[in-house]
Amino acid sequence: MNFNSNIIIISVLAGAGGDDAKDWAQMLLKMYRRYADLKKWKTEIINDTTTEIRGEGVYEKLKNECGVHRLVRISPFDAKRLRHTSFVLVEVLPELPAIEAVHIKIPEKDLKIEFYRSGGPGGQNVNKVETAVRVVHLPTGLVSAAQAERSQSANREKALQLLKAKLAKLMEERHEKEIANLKVKVKPEWGHEIRSYVLYPYKQVKDHRTGEKISRVEEVLDGNLDILLEKIK
Repeated sequence: MNFNSNIIIISVLAGAGGDDAKDWAQMLLKMYRRYADLKKWKTEIINDTTTEIRGEGVYEKLKNECGVHRLVRISPFDAKRLRHTSFVLVEVLPELPAIEAVHIKIPEKDLKIEFYRSGGPGGQNVNKVETAVRVVHLPTGLVSAAQAERSQSANREKALQLLKAKLAKLMEERHEKEIANLKVKVKPEWGHEIRSYVLYPYKQVKDHRTGEKISRVEEVLDGNLDILLEKIK
């Protein structure tokens, strides 16, 4: 498959950890959007977990962010102020051109399509009409969603395009020629993390692939990813 490496779709999906995981997902998505701003890249919100980023070499820069990210902190949702651990899954996909997407055929029986009211961009449609679309690929569990467009049909097309990009990337990674051969991906939970962010009882970001450790965790979460990314080649 041919991909456009100057356009990516980055999704941050909450895993184990309840409300803490959902909050952690939003923290990470904010981090990536902030990083894009610092790089002068353009961003477009697709839904509350997914953002499109456009910039020179953006995929090459962020492709290694794919995987499970773990957060350890005092939970703001715990009245007893106990330490909690939460997990999210980060997906980074280069854009799949329309001409490539046409060749990916997904059987209707393998899709679960849901409609809901948009909670984000959409002008007068917000919270009034079920224009937002969520698509689940049942064999793999891959999920895509779109809510930025004003019509249900446009969001359905956007969500399907995103799903095809996910499937194409997974096929490439697994060296598979048929979608039917794909299986469920890694789940965001213990034992799968590529990076840990600790805010308590000490402050540290550790990349488990390189063993690199730094204490400037707030700086990283504020968008200064380069102090980590330059260590990962």
